[in-house]
Amino acid sequence: MSSAESSRLLRSARDASVSALPPESSAPQQITGTRLRAGNAMGRTRAAVIDGAQRAVEKHGSRKATMADIASLAGVAKATLYNHFRTKRDVYAATVEAELQALGAECARIAADDGLVAALVRAAERIGTHPAVRRVAADEPAVLAELQTPAQSGTWTVAREAVRATLESGRAPTGAVEVETVLRWLVSFFGAPGGSEELQASAKILSSGLLAGSPVAGWHAPAR
Repeated sequence: MSSAESSRLLRSARDASVSALPPESSAPQQITGTRLRAGNAMGRTRAAVIDGAQRAVEKHGSRKATMADIASLAGVAKATLYNHFRTKRDVYAATVEAELQALGAECARIAADDGLVAALVRAAERIGTHPAVRRVAADEPAVLAELQTPAQSGTWTVAREAVRATLESGRAPTGAVEVETVLRWLVSFFGAPGGSEELQASAKILSSGLLAGSPVAGWHAPAR
């Protein structure tokens, strides 16, 4: 066989093998079922840990609760907990952020449907009656004082965004002054829900001031 014939045969074999391959596609590939299940499992574990952290604080207090307590109440192995969070502070930060985001979304819906006063009342009631917060208020005054002092970073950033979204849904100004006024009004309810009539009256005063463009006028912290 001549070299020319050999070359033709090799090219024919190569072309045949290439044509047998499936055509390339520019369409995005679907995520496999395994990856989806893994993501769902991680989400469920994280939700369980957040729930376990809240119950651990309610049962033991924030300082006395341990990572082992959180894992036990979450129904996960301690090693699994450490795969998601390195320290107890990390667990608490994630828990507070999750609670703030959920409450913020709920209050934004209430503000859009029922008005700003109803949203403010709901937020204050939830903060004042939260079991974990009440445990901290009763047994850990230093931790409570920290919760009542808004800072400029961390979970307070999440809190301010939740307040801003609620004000926007309630058609109120969303400037820094308005957000800070509402935030400081809300933290005054940590561990002290107050009476329903007092809360309603205070929320109406605050809402009226916000909508009138003078959020500080007429506002006062609820009596202890």
